[in-house]
Amino acid sequence: MSSPLPSRADHVGSFLRPKALLEARDQYRAGKIDAPALRAAEDQAIREVVAMQEWLGLKAITDGEFRRTFFHTDFLLQLDGIEEQGGMQVSFRQHGGQSLDYAPPRMVVTGKVRHSKPIQRADFAYLASVTSETPKVTIPSPTMLHFRAGREGISETVYPDMAEFFADVAAAYRAEVNDLADAGCRYLQLDDTNLAYLCDDQQRENARKRGLDPDELPRHYAGMINAALAGAPDDMVKAVHLCRGNFRSSWAAEGGYEPVAEVMFNELNVDAFFLEYDDARSGDFAPLRFLPKGKLVVLGLVTTKLGDLETKDEIRRRIEAAAEYAPLDQLALSPQCGFSSTVHGNDIEVAQQADKMRLVIEVAEEVWGG
Repeated sequence: MSSPLPSRADHVGSFLRPKALLEARDQYRAGKIDAPALRAAEDQAIREVVAMQEWLGLKAITDGEFRRTFFHTDFLLQLDGIEEQGGMQVSFRQHGGQSLDYAPPRMVVTGKVRHSKPIQRADFAYLASVTSETPKVTIPSPTMLHFRAGREGISETVYPDMAEFFADVAAAYRAEVNDLADAGCRYLQLDDTNLAYLCDDQQRENARKRGLDPDELPRHYAGMINAALAGAPDDMVKAVHLCRGNFRSSWAAEGGYEPVAEVMFNELNVDAFFLEYDDARSGDFAPLRFLPKGKLVVLGLVTTKLGDLETKDEIRRRIEAAAEYAPLDQLALSPQCGFSSTVHGNDIEVAQQADKMRLVIEVAEEVWGG
């Protein structure tokens, strides 16, 4: 099949923040510069990261998520009815058997969820103005408002009936998607940790403790995402990225895709799935057997968590192994996640980031053609 993506070499979206941008953020928090000055610093950094992507040869271009602190909170907090209340303590895992304790922001629903203003439109318009390639927008999946906090994080006074909550979230997302479509966006990616967390035995048990059924959630979440995307135009490429956590080169979940694969591949109305496959924590390729015709899996075979560069032979062998379960023409290649899902960034160097993207592009050209 022909790829729905601009290229067989793609990426998840975020890049390491440059020093000048981090300094501007610090100055803004300290009250030394105002919001327009911070946005000017972001604009400059985005121009540079766009130039880097185009120089490498990428055909899907993001703004590096340079305007965000976290991949999800900066978006979700712009919806009416959403507040940040403290953090949720998580023990992230690292290579070498070490752990990193951190409390990501906890999003709670305190009012009716509404889309009262455009969220990404201005950011998309700026990105589109500085690239001649396909501008790609990444936003958090609507499931991010449900899984982590569960019923406890959704006011029973505001939403005594959870069906109304899910309907309102879908409507808010449809409004944003429609606004982006009107602005010209034709490549949208939803970043979803929760379908990947449902592959982890401990996360599944934690879900049960919150009153959730981990066996039913994949189908429920597929319906939720489908409702959110229901207004998207036919020519908009829609993708979902599954992430097991990506904070300072650590992760929060493990496990193969078997618990969610059949429902995810067949019931989610999207064009492409970006799947982490950079090491053993992601399981084997057998779940790809459920991939139906007409959909694409982007294999995240190049890790963003470690600076060491994989070899071309290693990546090609992994692609060949994946092609035993899904046709090669329904596969593509990317890093396993973003390089900086939060402002903190992963523990690699800027030069290593470029080397890894160059590797993705060169292997994709060798396997699928330029």
